[in-house]
Amino acid sequence: MISASHPGPAVAVTLVTVILAIGVGIDPARAVLVGAAMLAGQLSIGWSNDWIDADRDSAVARSDKPIASGRISRSAVRTAAIAAVIVAVPLSLLLGPLAALVNIVGIASGWSYNAWLKRTPASGVPYLITFGTLPLFVTLSSADPRPAVWWAIAVGALLGFGAHFANVLPDLDDDARTGVRGLPHILGRRPSAVVAFASLAVASLVASIGIAASSPGLIVVSVIGLVAGATIAAAGIILALTRPPTRLLFQLIMASAVVDVILLTTAGSSLVGR
Repeated sequence: MISASHPGPAVAVTLVTVILAIGVGIDPARAVLVGAAMLAGQLSIGWSNDWIDADRDSAVARSDKPIASGRISRSAVRTAAIAAVIVAVPLSLLLGPLAALVNIVGIASGWSYNAWLKRTPASGVPYLITFGTLPLFVTLSSADPRPAVWWAIAVGALLGFGAHFANVLPDLDDDARTGVRGLPHILGRRPSAVVAFASLAVASLVASIGIAASSPGLIVVSVIGLVAGATIAAAGIILALTRPPTRLLFQLIMASAVVDVILLTTAGSSLVGR
């Protein structure tokens, strides 16, 4: 059951959420609640993905997918997805109505991708929304809820957009065989890799400018992050345009995303709007 939930991304997003929560000054006990609400939502998105895509995964013999390989039933995964949503809603409400609304919007956005938008040119929109609302969910979860600064929301959205292309790149051929035609499929492998790196590079730029403007003491960190993000993105774009796709391309995209996440977590209380 756990393997059908896309545990890697779910845990990664949850850890980032908890770290951001602690960074903006939320007490540890409340930060754990923030993480639990986020984890429940992420698990529901992961399970709904495997439940909804079960026929497609079986058609291309995805041995890494538990339903397609017969390790678990589709109905069990469907039940888990619905149960996770049912758990996520009250957990979110414990953090306040605004935080709950934002988290529920993020969860609904993830479900809309799985159910429909992944097969359309608007496939990147749910990633923009779900990741863009993450910093906002964190700052609104505080005992003194306030919105996140605009640049933190922008960085989250850009991270999500880049993550969309990175996530789809390994599955482009299987997707094409089952009729999925999202934005990365329309653009193709090389242009999609370039878009992923460009999105993450812009995220580094926005985060660096935002951190430097709001926390002058962190200007060195922001410059280092910008240089690191730009260097990785430039190397990745050159690689994508000059060589056949390899695993290194995906690893560079992940490294670029890590730089952006580190920049966000370094910002701490600067993420909270005044």
